[in-house]
Amino acid sequence: MDPETRARLWGVVRAFVVVLIMVWIGVPLAISILYAFADPQALYARTPVPLEYGLYQVKFLLFEAGAVDAVKNSVIVALITVALSFLLGLPAGYAFARYIFPGRDVLKLALIGVRMFPVMIIGVPLVALYARIGLSDSLLGVALAHTAMALPFVVLITSSVFTGVPRDLEEAGMVFGLGPVGVFTRITLPLALPGLAASGMFTFLLSWNEVFIAAVLTLTNRTLPAFILTSALASPDYFKFAANLIIVAPALLFVFLARRYLVTMWGITVR
Repeated sequence: MDPETRARLWGVVRAFVVVLIMVWIGVPLAISILYAFADPQALYARTPVPLEYGLYQVKFLLFEAGAVDAVKNSVIVALITVALSFLLGLPAGYAFARYIFPGRDVLKLALIGVRMFPVMIIGVPLVALYARIGLSDSLLGVALAHTAMALPFVVLITSSVFTGVPRDLEEAGMVFGLGPVGVFTRITLPLALPGLAASGMFTFLLSWNEVFIAAVLTLTNRTLPAFILTSALASPDYFKFAANLIIVAPALLFVFLARRYLVTMWGITVR
């Protein structure tokens, strides 16, 4: 087989795989969106596509069942998680990337080892601990637990991002009179922003989608996944489709906005 034919065949295979992945992800998402707005009776009709649509189930979940408050709680918890994870993980990631010290590799393995234990194991001890220190059924308590889950990934991702920033640029900045803080804020941080944005996006989605810890630690201040787990899943099927849309839509919007930001920042970095 000549190289040109092999390249064309490989292109066809790649296109087929891409289409297959898009269908695998897009079809369930499209079905969820259609039936989230479809008339409840259309779910049990024999037509392949619903013919009548409305906002009954979405309005009911948001304004009557209390999903609006759950969405607010999820956003607050996710933002606190991102802030705390970066506050603690950014200096650690920079230290791993720029300094060599005894126990460096052991600490990295220890960070990864934190995620070795299933969250179900720490659920009951966390409930007992939070009851003693007054954090039970609080958004701050959920955010702290999510921060503990996300922090190892934030440290490792930011470490890789800072490693990719050339050290020569930092040294050049110090030659021209910048101090350590100025080098970091004016050279290192702008070059690392695309990777840091990706880390922030990952942390936000990790907190947004987490359900077990949020369901165990809260009773009234439920996040959206915990609310859906305890309330919407006991409802009829058309409410489940609406609940799926409510939980997926903000995550898709956040990914879309973060993607645009990442593309822009990569363009600035390349220039």
